[in-house]
Amino acid sequence: MLEQTFTIKNDVGLHSKVATRFISKTTNYKPSIFIEKENRRANAKSLLGVLSLGIVGGDSVTLIIEDKDEKEAVEAKKALEELGAFINNGCID
Repeated sequence: MLEQTFTIKNDVGLHSKVATRFISKTTNYKPSIFIEKENRRANAKSLLGVLSLGIVGGDSVTLIIEDKDEKEAVEAKKALEELGAFINNGCID
């Protein structure tokens, strides 16, 4: 399992348009991916789940990527790098 905490750098956070782009990135990966804010966790591949967290600019979120085997572990590392870069760049591709 990989975990990393990020701060949302854009002013509006993960509103529906940005959340949709974020989710489109998560669905490229096989491992289970979760996003956590203040001890509330949601499936990062679910629009409703991500939006239910109410993530706004300045919030800290933790990405949690669960891998089941060595192959998924490599994919999980790639997912964490891509999703982390998306958040670190202000949720802009």
